[in-house]
Amino acid sequence: MKDDAPTFALKFFLRLFEIIPSAAKRFSFLRDSNLPLDKNPKLKAHAMGVFVMTCEAATQLRKTGRVNVGANTSVQHLASVHFKAGVADVHFEVLKFALLETIKEAVPYMWSEELKEAWSESYDHLVVAIKNEM
Repeated sequence: MKDDAPTFALKFFLRLFEIIPSAAKRFSFLRDSNLPLDKNPKLKAHAMGVFVMTCEAATQLRKTGRVNVGANTSVQHLASVHFKAGVADVHFEVLKFALLETIKEAVPYMWSEELKEAWSESYDHLVVAIKNEM
C-alpha cells in the first residue's frame, strides 16, 4: 500500500462518501468547493493524513503491542474538530468499514481474518483516543 498510498487514501474517503453522501458536508473544505471529490486537493491531503495516522497506529500495534496516541497533540486537535462537526459513533464505524474495504482492495493477496482484525484493532485504538478527547 505504501507504493500508492495517495490513491488508497483517497479511495478510503471516497468509499465513505459512497456509503454516507451527506458526510461530505461535515468537511468545511468541501462545503464550498465545486471540484469533484476525487479532484479536490484538500480532500486528498486530509485523506492522506488520516490514512498515514492509521498506518502508523497499525505499525505501533505490531511492534509494541499497543498504540500510544494519548500524548499526541494532533489527537486533541482531531477530537476538537470531530466534536464541532458532530461526528457520532456511526460515522466512526462507517469509516472503519471503508478503511477495511480499501485495505482489502489494496492487498487482496494478503487479506485474511487476521489482517482484518489487526487493522480493526489499530483503528479502534485511534478512535478511542479521539473519543476520549471529545
